[in-house]
Amino acid sequence: MTDFVHLHLHTEYSLLDGAVKVDELVRHCKENNIDAVAVTDHGNMYASLKFAEKCKKNKIKAIIGCEFYVVDDYHEHIDQRADHLILLAKNKAGYVNLVQLDSLAFVDGYYYRPRIDYTVLKEHTNGVICLSACLAGRIPRLLMTGEYEKAKEFALDMKAAFGEDFYIEIQDHGIPEQKQILPLLVRLARETEIGLVATNDVHYLHKEDW
Repeated sequence: MTDFVHLHLHTEYSLLDGAVKVDELVRHCKENNIDAVAVTDHGNMYASLKFAEKCKKNKIKAIIGCEFYVVDDYHEHIDQRADHLILLAKNKAGYVNLVQLDSLAFVDGYYYRPRIDYTVLKEHTNGVICLSACLAGRIPRLLMTGEYEKAKEFALDMKAAFGEDFYIEIQDHGIPEQKQILPLLVRLARETEIGLVATNDVHYLHKEDW
């Protein structure tokens, strides 16, 4: 089994942002004995079918996901600050919920980008694993502005919605803001008894691709 599984990864379908091509990703995983990997493109699931088929052919576990843009009210077509949130399908029911959320994001919530809100999110939690995301997630943003109690309140709200399938996501890419909030994320996870998951915010395959 793989000791570390990438759960936060952007392909070329994260437009103007990700540089990982699906074919190269699967080939890289096969060559390096990586037996499971996720794809979590920004606001869309365009890569899902190709990714799943390529992984199945190469006996790699494909984890279907998406990094959603979440606002307070996705029906309001006005400028709202969008939180990032990682959602992963843990089973078929979860995949159906992700597809439904992504469809709603494009059909009902689209305003410059596909968006959902926390109300509709909580209606589609069955079979879905939720990670608190990168520095653009609500919890990291609150921690960066010194609002620890608000971050804790939000974390508990998400735990109530997802149960054990909500995780505090930690990352360390040498970014000062990440260094600043890492101890706070660990403290928050301990105080709320929410699991921690370490991810890399993957946008390319090899270090030299930077």
